[in-house]
Formats: sequence, structure tokens, C-alpha cells
Amino acid sequence: MRIVVIGATGHIGSYLVPRLAAAGHHVVALSRGRRGPYHPDPAWDGVERIAVDRAAEDAAGVFGARVAALEPDAVVDLLCFTEDSARELVAALHGTGAMLLSCGTIWVHGHATEVPATEDAPRNAFDDYGMAKAAIESYLLEQSNAGGVPAVVLHPGHICGPGWPVVNPVGNFDLSVWERLAAGEPVVVPMLGLETVHHVHADDVAQAFHRALLAPAAIGQSFHTTSERALTLRGFAEAVAGWFGRGAVLAFAPFQRFEDSTTAEHAAASLDHVAHSPSMSIAKAHAILGYEPRYTSLAAVAESVRWLAANGRIKVPTAEFGPPVPPVSVVPDGDWFEP
Repeated sequence: MRIVVIGATGHIGSYLVPRLAAAGHHVVALSRGRRGPYHPDPAWDGVERIAVDRAAEDAAGVFGARVAALEPDAVVDLLCFTEDSARELVAALHGTGAMLLSCGTIWVHGHATEVPATEDAPRNAFDDYGMAKAAIESYLLEQSNAGGVPAVVLHPGHICGPGWPVVNPVGNFDLSVWERLAAGEPVVVPMLGLETVHHVHADDVAQAFHRALLAPAAIGQSFHTTSERALTLRGFAEAVAGWFGRGAVLAFAPFQRFEDSTTAEHAAASLDHVAHSPSMSIAKAHAILGYEPRYTSLAAVAESVRWLAANGRIKVPTAEFGPPVPPVSVVPDGDWFEP
């Protein structure tokens, strides 16, 4: 099978490309070519790599044609941010028989009425990113179910992994929060601490994309790809402090008071996360894709925090901490199906 991965060296692609290559597929990895993958793997040695500026080629109206010219059996689009971009790619793939898998976000749900939210819950996206991703999802699935390019949309949560900062227990990316929790120092938590965040390890998202490629029943549908359970901010903070043998020293503050305790950038990120307070069901992905996340939310976060510590980004004890992670399991590849 010939699979084109767009955004191949990003958070998800760094794990997905080696998975696909190890399963015996011919992978064409498209990226800007400015850096290597976050996760090194010998499987990259057998991958065809092409440097592409997606934004510039979208603007010129040639990106879709470039992808179609690669004659893929499937395209995994990890970098689609506008409906126009999705439409151009679909137009180019129409009639080729190629399957299209697109990366969405749990932000398409906006605020939830019932939790854990299922994929058929109403879309209440309220920020530009969530609304754009919701429009892409709607277009891709409508045209797929009308007999167009067979498409699947996967919605990850807060993506974790070694190599980048991740959402912390106050809902932002302030690295000092990890240090203060590890040292038993006070941390101000917005609101009541019962708001939620929902993480996922990048390799579990990659697992879901691989499984979706092999599941005919997935076509025309969307799926949540998160860990099994979300975390409350309070419980999250208490668990992290516990990794280092500390009790969490927490103060809970109305958002305006919390805002005064941090920078404008961190406050904006916290507001975004507490306003969404995601808690997603993965029952559908389990039933149709066979999706089994290897990492809990806390285990996924712990791997990221260990990397931050080992690479001098934060100062915390560097001994092993956090929940154990089960051994790697291989996704059965099965037979490729014709859409």
C-alpha cells in the first residue's frame, strides 16, 4: 500500500509513519523539512520523504494536485486547518480511489451538555480553531457519505509525548507549574478545580489512524481519540505532586483572580481549556476501530514531563515517576480493503 502522510514529522506523524512503515507499507512523508521527527525510529530509513510548504502550495492552488500525483492508496492529512484546504484536496483525489483520513480536534464540541461526550453530540464550537475543524469535519463526512472521496475524521485530545510542553494542571503550558507541584509549593488553580482536561499520547493517536485505515466501517464517520478518562484540574495537580512524594498545596480562585497570578498568554490558554472542559467517550472508536489506548492521561503526561526534566526544560527530580505504561502491542494489519 502507498500511503501519503501530510505533516509527517509532527506530533502524530512522528509515531504514525514508523508504524505504517513497520507494517510493510510504502510511506511518502510530506513535511516542511525543517526538522526531523520528534520520535526517532529506524523505520524512517525506508520512508520516502518530500519537503513541501503546504500553506504556500494551498495558496497557489497546487497542493491537492501534488498529492494526487503521488498516486496514493490513502492520504493521512494531519495539517488541514480550513475547509477550503480540505475541498482542494478532495477535488484532486476524486475518482482516484484513495481514502482520506483527516485530523480534527475534540474542540469541535465546544461546551458539552452530557459527559463523556459522544461523537453524535451537538457541535457547539465557539473558538476559531474548533469552528474551522467542525466545518472541515462536516464537509468531509457529507461528501464521503454522498459517494465522494471516502473519508474518516479522528479527533485527538491534548496530545502528549516526549519533545514538547503539554497541558498542565491549571490548563496552560506554564512549565513552572510542574516545578512548584514537585517542590510542594503553592499553585493557584482556576475556578473550583473540577474543570477537566483530556490528554492522549501521540502514539495512541497514531494507533487510531492506523486502525482506521484498516476498518471499512469507519468510512464516513468521526471518532474521538483520547485516553480512556479525562482529569479534573484538582485531581491532576494532586497526582503530579504525589509523583514526587508531595502533597499538592492548592489555592482555588475565580478566573479574574487566577488571571492576576500569571501571564496574559498563560491565562488565555487556561481560559480556553476550562471553558471547554472536555471529557470524551472513546466507546465508538473501541467498537469500530478496535482502538485501545496504551496510555492513561497521567501516564501520557508523565512521559512528557520526564522528557522536559531530562532535557533541562524544568527542574524536578529525574528519577522514574508516574503510572506504569503497558508494553507496546502491535496493531494487526489485516487485509487492505478497496473503498
